[in-house]
Amino acid sequence: MTEPDRPRTLRFAEPRDAATILRFVRELAEYEREPDAVEATEETLAHQLAEAPPPFECLIAEADGAPVGMALFFHSYSTWRARRGIWLEDLYVTPSARGQGHGAALLRALARLAVERGCARLEWSVLDWNEPAIAFYRALGASPMSEWTTMRLDGEALRALGRG
Repeated sequence: MTEPDRPRTLRFAEPRDAATILRFVRELAEYEREPDAVEATEETLAHQLAEAPPPFECLIAEADGAPVGMALFFHSYSTWRARRGIWLEDLYVTPSARGQGHGAALLRALARLAVERGCARLEWSVLDWNEPAIAFYRALGASPMSEWTTMRLDGEALRALGRG
């Protein structure tokens, strides 16, 4: 996989990047056919990025000085390996910047970070209908974990179980 020679900067997000992160989250939600599902606000993201430690970290990709993508992540933990991992919550590159190596650069930087931090693995979910993303991830060496099903409790089901 070759990347064009193009000025690119990868950096950790700061509270001042909250508006950019929120814009990317909204664009991703639109792409994933859930435009009304985003509850995050710029204020919430800025506040969370200022916490010590923050509940998430985010790498921002910039091209020619403008933000073009992000990798938003946090640490997970493997009991079997007794080590932390990195869970990639959102990888997003704005449509006009796709195919220029930004997504691969973000994943490469995240993999380096996982190795530097002694993490056992880097994991994420991808929608089963998102064939371009699946092909991209496979080309980077990722493999699907088809034997696992993601389960979720939220909203009223979460509150009901918590009361019970």
